[in-house]
Amino acid sequence: MLLIHCPCCGVDRPEIEFRYGGEAHIARPAQPADLDDHQWAEFLYMRTNPKGVMAERWRHVHGCGRFFNALRDTVSDRFIAVYKTGEPRPDSAAASGEGAR
Repeated sequence: MLLIHCPCCGVDRPEIEFRYGGEAHIARPAQPADLDDHQWAEFLYMRTNPKGVMAERWRHVHGCGRFFNALRDTVSDRFIAVYKTGEPRPDSAAASGEGAR
């Protein structure tokens, strides 16, 4: 079983308590009314899909209920680091060893 560390409530819990929330650090358009349909489609649906480390949003739905960010290796499914929403993305090499156990 994969254990994920929640940075908000400070506990390691099983993965079934969490829900994936998409790619992290997506900036909303500054002037949304100025976007045409193609630009809206790009903003809403086009995401990176890397093979390797990716910054993701997660929610501890069966715990504190808060969203947080995580660096996860999409190949091994290993969590490299977890950090609160609003905090800057950590360097994946320096953060190695945090997250899931």
